[in-house]
Amino acid sequence: MPSTNGKILDKLTSKNIIYILLIGFLCIALSVYDLRWVIPSILIFALSVIYTLWISSKKRNEIEKHIQDVTSDVDTVSKGNLVNTPIPLVLIETNGNIIWRSKKFVTEFQNIDIATYLNQIVKEIKLDIEKNNENIEIAKQFNIDKKVYKIRGSIVKSKKRDKRKQQKEYVLSLYFIDETKYNELFDTYNNSKPCIGIVMIDNYEELMQRLLPEKRVELLSNIEKEIIDWVTNTGGLIIKTEKDSFIFVFEQQYLTEFEKEKFNILDKVKNIELDNQIQITLSIAISVDGKNNYEKYKTALSAMDIVLGRGGDQAVVRIDGKYKFYGGKTLEVEKRTKVKARTIAQSISNVIDESENVIIMGHKNIDIDAIGSALGLYRLSKTLEKDCYIVSEPNGKSLGKFLEILKNEEEYKKIILTQEEALGVIKENSLLIIVDTHKSSYVEFPELLGKIERKIIIDHHRKAPDCITDCLVSFHEVYASSTAELVTEIIQYAKDDIKLSLLEAESLYGGIMVDTKNFTFKTGVRTFEAAAYLRKYGVDIIRVKKWFQADLESYNIIANIVRNVEIHNDTIAIAVYDGESEDSNLICAKAADELLTISDITASFVMAKMGDKVCISGRSIGDINVQLILEKLGGGGHITLAGAQLEGISLEDAKNELIIRINEYLAETE
Repeated sequence: MPSTNGKILDKLTSKNIIYILLIGFLCIALSVYDLRWVIPSILIFALSVIYTLWISSKKRNEIEKHIQDVTSDVDTVSKGNLVNTPIPLVLIETNGNIIWRSKKFVTEFQNIDIATYLNQIVKEIKLDIEKNNENIEIAKQFNIDKKVYKIRGSIVKSKKRDKRKQQKEYVLSLYFIDETKYNELFDTYNNSKPCIGIVMIDNYEELMQRLLPEKRVELLSNIEKEIIDWVTNTGGLIIKTEKDSFIFVFEQQYLTEFEKEKFNILDKVKNIELDNQIQITLSIAISVDGKNNYEKYKTALSAMDIVLGRGGDQAVVRIDGKYKFYGGKTLEVEKRTKVKARTIAQSISNVIDESENVIIMGHKNIDIDAIGSALGLYRLSKTLEKDCYIVSEPNGKSLGKFLEILKNEEEYKKIILTQEEALGVIKENSLLIIVDTHKSSYVEFPELLGKIERKIIIDHHRKAPDCITDCLVSFHEVYASSTAELVTEIIQYAKDDIKLSLLEAESLYGGIMVDTKNFTFKTGVRTFEAAAYLRKYGVDIIRVKKWFQADLESYNIIANIVRNVEIHNDTIAIAVYDGESEDSNLICAKAADELLTISDITASFVMAKMGDKVCISGRSIGDINVQLILEKLGGGGHITLAGAQLEGISLEDAKNELIIRINEYLAETE
């Protein structure tokens, strides 16, 4: 206000000077015209100056008084508004000293020990100031007593300093905006949002085939009753869409209850008694993602694909693009049919036939299952008269002595390419076949995914959220023992008569043998049928076994790992290999297998350093789902066989993290 006053008075003075100058000029003109006017002119000019000064002084005093009155009124109103602000306001120094509080602040927190909360709030703001060099905006949410407040305010430097710490002090003006009701309304809104879910009976066809007609009706009515009761308890709507499928809609507030109960509907249905002891399992997919119900239904369908790709007997919830899994305690049951295998084989043959050339790629740290599958598909492509290449840089002991034999075969020297060489053979209509993995982050050369549009996936691992989706054909069967088993079926049922070489047949047989631990784990009727088909080519089983024999040094390392094992929760073995080896992952896998031969061990985990990563191999006899445990660490696999790799972590920290995940799994499955 003072600067404004000065401008007004300056304008007034300038005008008066102009008037005086005009009068002076007229007086001079009169005096020159007639000397008799000299004295009167001087008197007139003097009187004009005196009068002007008197008037100016009077006006100045009046204006100053008016301005003071206005300023006083504004200050009074401002102070009144500040004191009586409807929002609690406090002025406080960063040393904890309260300078001033509004009336609303006093009444709002009169029954609360607000000093304790203020100290905590100021402490947090002071830390923010120190980190951001005063360039911060105060905007915090804080729980005080039973209410939620958003704290907004400003910062002003104080003239005081903390002499002990040689730090500046600040004055904070903090407004406490009560957002309790807003948050309650927001929660009510979110809780009332509709969720779309899908339920499928996993082994419906098998149940119908094995049950007598009169038993089918009883069983289905029991299953449907459990499912319908589970949904209607939420006040939701459920509709049977197919013989083995249901769609249901419910409010989001009940999703928390489902998760808290760990989707106990899965166990309720499994507990339905059957004369033939077939265990009934469900797959459940629920989605919260989507702008409308149709979009939520589509994302629920995508989630259901993932559940089925993981073997069923699970529930998955999709929230904010992420997946949360529940259940998955039952071993996969073989459900493939020869009709499907024949259809897939013909579809793959047709796609290959329509392509200019074929490029086959496996996963990182390629193993015999991946390279054997690649060689089988190479022979299929060559039979269809298509140029075919395998993109890989096979190395390490995971391929055993097979690698030496492969490198000595003249036919395969020109078809096994590095990534740079593969980029040079890509054509407009090239086909990329990905074997033994479906994860975009785990393929050997992820760059090729963006270079080749036409893709086929052949895999047997449980489906992960980061799966490759844009495929022409996806032969993804978690019930298969290995990818080599699936490729063998494709070769059997392809439209052309495929003649494998002995090395190709033996590599496929080796893939099945290694992944089943010599036909011990995860074998079904189709596994032995595939092995029998390959044996017709004259596969020498002894020679294949010799490829993967461990040397004495590796055997001693594994023996030391087993010797130093720790037992967790009475039945879970955890071991650490602290040596340095480029084949640490293979040593871990073999040691984990060896630990399972010990009585009372239901699951084993072995970890080792591999470069800047820690690799973990998990094995079980089926009682514990090692896939669910290692999936929490970014890995994956099957119930009885899984792995994970952790970056930027020590062996000790990785071990502690693994134990935490094991405890979480055990708590979830109690």
